[in-house]
Amino acid sequence: MGSHKDKVKFNVGGRVFETTSTTIAIAGRNSLFGAMFDENWNLLSENSSEHFIDRNPDCFAVLLDLLRTGELYIPANIPEKLLYREALYYGLIDHVRSARWSTFDGNRLRLSKSIQGQAPGDGTAIRAGPDGGVCIAHGSMVHVYDWALDEHPALNLDYQRVNDVGWVDSDNIVMGVSERHGRGDGGMGLFNSHTGELRFKFHVCHENQVKSYTAGALSFSSDYKIFSSCKGRSNEYGVGVWDQVTGKQIDFFYEPMGWSLGDADKLQWLEGSNCLLVATMFPRKDNCYISLLDFREKNMVWCWSDIGASAALAVDEKRVRDAIAMEDNNSICVVNEFEDLGFMDLRMSAATSIRWSSRSRLMKGKMPEEPCYPKLALHGGQLFSSMNDCISVFCGPEWVLTSRLRRSYGGSICDFSIGGDRLFALHSEENVFDIWETPTPPII
Repeated sequence: MGSHKDKVKFNVGGRVFETTSTTIAIAGRNSLFGAMFDENWNLLSENSSEHFIDRNPDCFAVLLDLLRTGELYIPANIPEKLLYREALYYGLIDHVRSARWSTFDGNRLRLSKSIQGQAPGDGTAIRAGPDGGVCIAHGSMVHVYDWALDEHPALNLDYQRVNDVGWVDSDNIVMGVSERHGRGDGGMGLFNSHTGELRFKFHVCHENQVKSYTAGALSFSSDYKIFSSCKGRSNEYGVGVWDQVTGKQIDFFYEPMGWSLGDADKLQWLEGSNCLLVATMFPRKDNCYISLLDFREKNMVWCWSDIGASAALAVDEKRVRDAIAMEDNNSICVVNEFEDLGFMDLRMSAATSIRWSSRSRLMKGKMPEEPCYPKLALHGGQLFSSMNDCISVFCGPEWVLTSRLRRSYGGSICDFSIGGDRLFALHSEENVFDIWETPTPPII
C-alpha cells in the first residue's frame, strides 16, 4: 500500500490517472517514467500536482493496469498495434511482451496466427529474430517483420537468389546469395532490419585479390564473428570468417581434397568447444559430410561421411537430411527421410556408425505430394524435428516424442526457426508462415 506522499497523478490526453510511485517503479529505469523520479523513485519535481502527457488515455489505462497487476487485458475497442506503439513510447514494450506470452515450451505451444505473404515462389528459409521478429527468404528477396508482425522494407542483394539469412541482432540482418553467372558479385551483405539499407558487403580475398563467390549457410558466434560456406571460381571453396562489426575477412578454412565444405547447407557454432559444425547433406550432394572445424589450429577435429556405408541399409535410410550438434550430450543428432533420429558420439575421434532410433516411424498418414526434407532445432533442452506438415517435439535423456504441432493449411513445412520465445514455421505449398507461442499460465 502506498502512502499519501507516494501518490502521483498523470493527466494523459485530458484524463487524470492517480497511482503510486511504487507502481510506476515497476516500469524500470529504462522507461519514460525513469526520468521523472530520483534513484529512490521520489518525484524530481514537486511543483506540479499532476504530470501532463499528450498521449492516448485509453492505452495508458491498459498499460497502467499492466504495471499494477502484471496482466495484460486489451479491450476490443483498442487495436493491438496502437497499444504496442504506445508501449514503445513509454518504454514498456518488454512488459507487454512478457505478459503477452510465456517462456518458450515446445509442449505448450499454441498457434497464435498465420500470415499470408506477397512473395512469389517457394520460401528458402525462415529465421526467428532475437526479439520475436522474423525474416523470410523467398527467391531473391528477404521479407522482414518486427515482433508486432508489421512488415518492414524488403531486402535484396543484387536481386540474386538468397541461400541463407540470419540475425546479427535485432537491428541487423546478414544475407548470403549466389554469384551472378558471368558478372561476379553475389556473396554476403549486412542490412538494417528496419530500413532495408545495405550497410556493407563482405568480401573474400584469395592470394591478395578480392574474389566473387556464392555464400551458402550462415552461423554466428558470441564474439562477433560471422561464418559462411563459400564457393568461388578458383580455389575459394571452404568456410570464410568475418568480423561482423567491420565486415573484414579474418580467416578462411579451405576445403580439403575429397571433402565438402563450400557446398555446406548447415553451419552451427559451438560455444563450448570453440568449433564449427559444417554439414553438407543430400540432395545438395549425393553423399553426406559432417565435420567439426577448429579454426585456431586449422584442423578438422571430428568428421563423418556416409561414403562406403553398408549396402544392407536402404538408400533413403542412410541419407541424412539434417544434423545438429548437442554439446551437453557430446553428440550429433541427425534425421533421415522417415524422421528417424540418429545419434553419433562426439567423444570418438571419428564416428563410424549412427545409432538410429526408429520410434518416430510409428507415425502414420498419407505422404503429401511434395514432401519436404526434415529439419532439426534444439532449444531449451528440447529437440524439434519437422516432417511434412508437422513439427515433432522430443524431450528427456532418451528423446521421447512428447507432442506434435500441426495445422491443416499451407502444406508441408519447408523450414522452421525458434527465437524470441516464438516458433515460426514456413510452408512450401502456400506463401504462408505460422507463429506459435506459449500462452501465459492462468492466474489462480
